[in-house]
Amino acid sequence: MTDRDFLDEVIAERTAQSPVFPDLVEAAVRRRELLSALAGERRKDARSQTAIAAAMQSSQSSVARLESSATDARISTIDRYAHALGYKVQYHLIPEADAPDPSVVIHPRADART
Repeated sequence: MTDRDFLDEVIAERTAQSPVFPDLVEAAVRRRELLSALAGERRKDARSQTAIAAAMQSSQSSVARLESSATDARISTIDRYAHALGYKVQYHLIPEADAPDPSVVIHPRADART
């Protein structure tokens, strides 16, 4: 058995207060995976945060926050970010028991750089 660390204690405490807390954490992790994947595509395309921000009609600092913080981004913001990279986000409702891993799948673009 491994020793519990501070994060384990916080999760246990919050779960005791609200039994849905682990589900909220899991949803946040999936959003972070999506935003991390989009940031990876931006870097792979050698595009700056400033260029993406301009395409989104936003600011570089907003893109930086989107890529690096645990903010709860709006779906519309994620859609605009993906569009600026040449992607479209699709949503699929999957029964929780059948949810596959990974939760984020990026299909290669026809013009994808290798």
